Amino acid sequence: MPGGAQDGAEDRVARFATIWSRAIFPVTATSLTRPELEQHLLPLARTLTAALHARPFDPAAGQQVGAGLIGLHCTDPEALAGTLGVVEAYLVLYCGPQGTGTEEAEEYRARCARLQHGIAAGFARALRERTRSEQEAIARSAITASSDAQQALHASEARFRAVFEGAAIGIGIADLEGNILEVNDALLRMFGGLDGHVRGRNVSEWGHPDDGPNVWKMYGELVRGEREHYRAEKPYYRHDGTVLWTNLTVSLLRDAEGRPQYQLALMEDTTERRLLNLRLRYEATHDALTGLPNRTLFFERLEKALSGSQGTRFGLCYLDLDGFKAVNDSLGHSAGDRLLVEVADRLQSCATGPGEVVARLGGDEFVALTTRLDAERDVTDLAVRILSTLAAPIRLEGRELSVRGSIGIVEGAAGERTAAEVLRSADITMYRAKAAGGNRFEFADAEADARAITRHGLTNALPAALERGEFFIEYQPLVHLHDGSVHGAEALVRWSHPQYGVLGPDRFIPLAERTGLIVPLGRWVLEEAVRQARTWQRERGGPLRINVNLSPTQLHHPGLVADTVAVLENSGLAPGALCLEGTESALIGADDELLEPLHRLAELGVDIALDDFGTGYSNLANLRRLPVSVLKLDRSFTQGMQQQPADPVDVKIVEGIVALAHSLELAVTVEGVETRAQATQLRDLGCDTAQGWYYARPGAPDRIHALSLSDATP
Repeated sequence: MPGGAQDGAEDRVARFATIWSRAIFPVTATSLTRPELEQHLLPLARTLTAALHARPFDPAAGQQVGAGLIGLHCTDPEALAGTLGVVEAYLVLYCGPQGTGTEEAEEYRARCARLQHGIAAGFARALRERTRSEQEAIARSAITASSDAQQALHASEARFRAVFEGAAIGIGIADLEGNILEVNDALLRMFGGLDGHVRGRNVSEWGHPDDGPNVWKMYGELVRGEREHYRAEKPYYRHDGTVLWTNLTVSLLRDAEGRPQYQLALMEDTTERRLLNLRLRYEATHDALTGLPNRTLFFERLEKALSGSQGTRFGLCYLDLDGFKAVNDSLGHSAGDRLLVEVADRLQSCATGPGEVVARLGGDEFVALTTRLDAERDVTDLAVRILSTLAAPIRLEGRELSVRGSIGIVEGAAGERTAAEVLRSADITMYRAKAAGGNRFEFADAEADARAITRHGLTNALPAALERGEFFIEYQPLVHLHDGSVHGAEALVRWSHPQYGVLGPDRFIPLAERTGLIVPLGRWVLEEAVRQARTWQRERGGPLRINVNLSPTQLHHPGLVADTVAVLENSGLAPGALCLEGTESALIGADDELLEPLHRLAELGVDIALDDFGTGYSNLANLRRLPVSVLKLDRSFTQGMQQQPADPVDVKIVEGIVALAHSLELAVTVEGVETRAQATQLRDLGCDTAQGWYYARPGAPDRIHALSLSDATP
């Protein structure tokens, strides 16, 4: 990595450490100043950053960081909560990669969540180890005091009692048969303060369903003298039925001859810490608004389903509400939140069977997973239930709202795809369902996924492609029908893609429209085409017109007139040599405000052409209010003229359009001329200019200058 990039990354890590120190310093029992604490946190921040980027990913680094907090005396639970909050909000933002795609960003957020779990686990483990060390010191003091009692009974008994009774942790002594002989006040308080519930009982009575698998095995080894001590996390029932969770350390006490004599138990009450960890885990894995599992927990469930045994199948429904943005915009985000809560409740009622789970990914996106035996049938039934339950109106803000949703379904066998791939396919399929009208579900299709992924890749590559000069222009000649001479040319942009080869405008212009890149791309096409037209004029010694297409976005852009005038002035091309083409769908019915820039350009002498005329539902009377001077007749009207005799209906339609256009003093250009018969018929009908493969295919600019039309004249 270049030095500058390293410095920038280190600065972001340092900023993260600053935020971290400010969050936990107020609850840290330390003599350090906040800047000193920040310097101690900086290595831990670097550890988290390295773990976030590591491949393969290892969440154990989070445990190291959690233990490091204990080493800095940050033992208060609020320090852990503050740390987890800072990691969740700022780790990926400051220490993650810059400018990642959606799929990679999801991966880093999932890594961040797993690091949070590791931090909490490492924090708890280190705190437990620290407490155990203190407990063992107390225990050794108790043992020493007991031993000294045999030599100096009164003095040692006093010391033992001071340690035993004054300890903050629970201490109990039992014989090798498990009969409890002595307990201190701290242990009594842990069990609810009832002496009879503890003293006189046998250890074997304190079994619990959540006991670890080896707890009683280790206990048996200890009382038989085969083990000196053991440690375990163990739950106990209190007399009121509540559960006490402890970190338990049991040691074997031997007599002077080394024979096992007693067992000494040290108990640390970890109930509150366990509840804190459970709460942190819940908050990290559940949506705060709806209470549903969130993206992190759903990824875990999905990964578990996908790593199942051979033959296991799964089905996933990816739901996006149709028109949810309109609810937020019209009723406010508070109403939108209440709507999401109601939707979440309904979805939960749909997925109550074994192996079914519902989660909220964010916004108005939800997912439902089923891992039942007949996944394809079950996931279809699940999608039907979801759409049915959404169909009932939701009453909100005194009105009833109809909720609809689009669902993408992915079904398959475990082990074939990763969780990220499954969600991506479901997301793509959901948008396909939405594009088909919504309120429906669609099944994933590999070919449709591939096309969508390709479109996404092209969209992301567009800005860099313009900077790298991957676009070029081909020119198709416009021919005078009465004599076959070249009247001008239409500029047609192409993309020389390094992976997919030469792409036509239908592959990338809609993508450029959606991303807004159409404006700089269109400006570049205009500059190049006008420059080329000026070059042709110098070579020919006479005018040659250039036609340039305008997208609907360009027509709305406030800089259209200024950009066009600047390009013409910089090149020296006369305005009359430029024709800007707008589609019929974009111009017919446009209001006066939209047409005003075109009127200004027409007044300057620029020709305006109405492209693809006849493909819409035009009111021909509207032509009089448009600043157009050319009608470009769509090829669909002339296909019936490719052979003789021509289709009489097409002939009558074209004849009427030409008569109308000429009565309005508009020239008529015909697209898609492919045969001599077409060219002859169109000339006889009075069309002015034409273009198509009969004359020449789009090509390099030098072909226009050298084009011989001796065989093209009808």
